[in-house]
Amino acid sequence: QVQLVESGGGLVQAGGSLRLSCAASGGTLSMQFMGWFRQAPGKEREFVGAINRSGGLIKYADSVKDRFTISRDNAKNTVYLQMDTLKPEDTAVYYCAAGPRYGSSRYEYNYWGQGTQVTVAS
Repeated sequence: QVQLVESGGGLVQAGGSLRLSCAASGGTLSMQFMGWFRQAPGKEREFVGAINRSGGLIKYADSVKDRFTISRDNAKNTVYLQMDTLKPEDTAVYYCAAGPRYGSSRYEYNYWGQGTQVTVAS
């Protein structure tokens, strides 16, 4: 029902910035939250943050809080992940996801994008 398309990944130097976008289509009224996750080689998929439909509730993992910012433009059905002060340990495949409620577990989300690679060089 819901399709998610991510863009904006790439290579950046440590201390730099990237903005990821996730465009949603196919009906999202039942998906109250959009989440961002990341997965590095050999590691579990890690919660990055989430935002509710109104944008009034935003949650971040401690590892990215104060560096990453989640926002959304409902007119464009798009959620953004602004990443500042990037570190090499931020290198991962980043995924967006949609789910009916807030959660920090991948199992609480019903739909996923294809993932986009973010590489931070030191």
